[in-house]
Amino acid sequence: MIFERNKVHIVSTGGTIEKIYDERSGFLGNRESVVEKIIASELRLPFLKIKYHQLMAKDSLDMTERDREIILDFVKIISAKEEPVIVLHGTDTLQRTVSFFEESGGVAKKAPILFTGAMKPIGFLQSDALQNITEALTLARVLPPGLYVTFHNQVLEGSQFKKNYELGTFEKIS
Repeated sequence: MIFERNKVHIVSTGGTIEKIYDERSGFLGNRESVVEKIIASELRLPFLKIKYHQLMAKDSLDMTERDREIILDFVKIISAKEEPVIVLHGTDTLQRTVSFFEESGGVAKKAPILFTGAMKPIGFLQSDALQNITEALTLARVLPPGLYVTFHNQVLEGSQFKKNYELGTFEKIS
């Protein structure tokens, strides 16, 4: 069965995908979500309504279990309405957060929940951010309910994946 949803929620938590560089101060980090502006200026999506939510602006290495609970509680509310959710998340603890969602049970019963991020910040040369977001937006419209990670033209179901530091991507655990 192919789903044809026309509304997707993007939940920003920070991570490399959302890092910005301030040339005056030399700051490279998370301050505010920049994805909405980039999507609006770079992608043509006339048949898709995107709702943006900035929950936090953290490097995933700084995330606590309480942060994961906040993300989970927020995503539960949206997915209960049968609306797909894309969570923008840092790559270093992405697997830990997806495992946390799995352990909570039942969160992905009514809509797909996709996690994605980037190895280089959006707006930087050779960033993978826009590719990963675009793929997640398409997949959110057609995947059945479930918990997924989408990265570099892959769909990984559940938490059985790991970050491959050598290749700069994620891979399924065999």
